[in-house]
Amino acid sequence: MSMAALDDLLWTYQNVITALGINGLLALSMYVVLAVGQLSLGQAAFMGLGAYSAALMSLKLAWPFWAVLPLSCVAPVAFALAVGGPTLRLSGVYLAIATIGLGEVMRGVYLNIDLFGGALGLSGIPEAAPQWVIFAVLGLALFVLWRIGRSGVGRAMEAMRLDETAALSMGVNVRRYRRNALLASAVLAGLAGALSAHATSFIGPNDFGFEPAVSILSFALLGGIGSPFAPVLGAWLLTLLPEVLRPLADLRLVLNGVVIVLAVLFLPRGLLSWRMPRRAM
Repeated sequence: MSMAALDDLLWTYQNVITALGINGLLALSMYVVLAVGQLSLGQAAFMGLGAYSAALMSLKLAWPFWAVLPLSCVAPVAFALAVGGPTLRLSGVYLAIATIGLGEVMRGVYLNIDLFGGALGLSGIPEAAPQWVIFAVLGLALFVLWRIGRSGVGRAMEAMRLDETAALSMGVNVRRYRRNALLASAVLAGLAGALSAHATSFIGPNDFGFEPAVSILSFALLGGIGSPFAPVLGAWLLTLLPEVLRPLADLRLVLNGVVIVLAVLFLPRGLLSWRMPRRAM
């Protein structure tokens, strides 16, 4: 193997490892809304806001990464607060359609405003997010959500997911829990966007459209929502599967789809549903 081929192989593996951490965070951002029984598909929009705000703070203001990372959550959270009132009155497929529409609106903003680089996106973003930072953030998020799942808050969220009417009769503030879940989703997706921007040094509007939103949903569908570890497993499998099937060239996309369909058909509650107790969250 030539040195050029070896360099390409190492670069590919480094990108895959980075993608495992980023996709794990995105899976958790979907998990927190599904855990309260809401099908919100706004995670790609939150990720885009986090990525673009972090990139602009680094490129235009020359702020250091450690200042940019926490501030990257401000725009996604503000957006979630702004849209949360009207959208959280919806449920089911209506909420999913509304939140996808919001994501497409934001993609149109990135495409048509010069500040965001238009269709060319933003490049030259400092590569300041090492892999250990990405996985440290993922580990911290997993720990926090695991602890919440074992608390009274986690049981209230499970009650909402299983029977909202019964949860209301038990005194659960459904509206507050839904709002907080949406805000948590915005924080996690925003962090994922900021880390991705500073790991790859490039972002574009198509990174945050309809296709990424559906991919994030598929992470949770494959892994399940029995615990926060389940959707992360789903994200890692769907991230690694195309690489495992790469030698099959054109067939790998077909086989990737077949695996997902079989998992949904035969494991409708996810890969870890048989292992994790339902009270986990």
